[in-house]
Amino acid sequence: MKKWITGIITLLLVLSTVTAAIAKNDKEKNNKKLRLGVEVLLKDKINLLKGKRVGLITNPTGVDQDLNSIVDLFYNNKNFELTALYGPEHGVRGSAPAGAYVESYVDEKTGLPVYSLYGKTQKPSPEMLSNVDVLVFDIQDVGARFYTYIYTMALAMEAAKEQNIPFIVLDRPNPVSGAKVEGPILESKYSSFVGKYAIPVRHGMTVGELAKLFNKEFGIGADLTVVKMEGWNRSMYYDDTPLHFVMPSPNMPTLDTALVYTGAALIEGADNVSEGRGTTRPFELIGAPFIDGDELAAKLNSLNLPGVKFRSASFIPTTSKNVNQLNHGIQIHVTNRNAFKPFETGLHIVKTIHDMYPNDFKFRARDSKGVSHFDLLVGNGWIRDGIEAGKSIEEMKKQWQPELDKFMDVRKKFLLY
Repeated sequence: MKKWITGIITLLLVLSTVTAAIAKNDKEKNNKKLRLGVEVLLKDKINLLKGKRVGLITNPTGVDQDLNSIVDLFYNNKNFELTALYGPEHGVRGSAPAGAYVESYVDEKTGLPVYSLYGKTQKPSPEMLSNVDVLVFDIQDVGARFYTYIYTMALAMEAAKEQNIPFIVLDRPNPVSGAKVEGPILESKYSSFVGKYAIPVRHGMTVGELAKLFNKEFGIGADLTVVKMEGWNRSMYYDDTPLHFVMPSPNMPTLDTALVYTGAALIEGADNVSEGRGTTRPFELIGAPFIDGDELAAKLNSLNLPGVKFRSASFIPTTSKNVNQLNHGIQIHVTNRNAFKPFETGLHIVKTIHDMYPNDFKFRARDSKGVSHFDLLVGNGWIRDGIEAGKSIEEMKKQWQPELDKFMDVRKKFLLY
């Protein structure tokens, strides 16, 4: 009997080892299949840069699969000369907090000039491009309309067009997949640096696809080349790839953050509710001193929103809103990311807090044109009006759906994968 049991255990161990080896082998095969735009460029399309002076728009996410910085890869490449660097919000090295102006300076490692494309100068000036023959963009996006890097790209495309400089986008994955599209289309009155063009909040596109869309549909007209990835498909989330997640910005530490960001960031439009900035779980934690976390979690869970659960949580932010105050609220837990609808979930969170605490909750103040920051995030003024008037999210969804359907037809023309 003992020999029989031992034999079974041995067989199970062998099967387990073989299964693990097969899984490892499959993963290694998949790893070899994926190539980022930067990797395709340097191996197969180097002629795009050969003999030219190159300007590079990037940040810490501009790395290859071995985590080598594109700045170093370009600087050490003998086929062309890297002559200038350009930094978006948070800078080339990613050290600046959200909303902080990053001064132009000299990069210590390369000695190259670094020009800020955030704050006072969002668009490269002719002087910034005077020593450049071709401009290259390589930054990881997170799939949300109000993430500012895609407008840094668009404005740089405009500048390149004006100076007759070719513009190259090195494509990267949409980390929250390229198959999901959600939310209202931005209305022109609400165009800003957190939403420049008429696209939905969750656009389901890569930066390369967005570049083509912006260039054609919104009249930029740059001499644009998109270097496609190899081995990526629209259904893939970031952790379906072999890539390491490098923080695109200080408050985007993980893929979990990116999953909820498209909706949870709407809390930025509230004056006195924290979106978890200044905690280790930004955008997953939401709360305020006046909220009862147990009651809020119970109310949100009673809505039975797809792919998500809410847990009562308390936290003390070290930066941003409600600094050093004890906040009570919820943590967002995504249980099924394919079913999860981040934008609709975010709207439900805002509306629920508004409805539960009408005497405490406040949207950020409107400007002289009657526009609130919340309006800029959602891309219109009628959603805020609807929340204040007691409309349901379903009513609002029916209102934005026709324009979203039209966008989906336009979007098809620019999909690369």
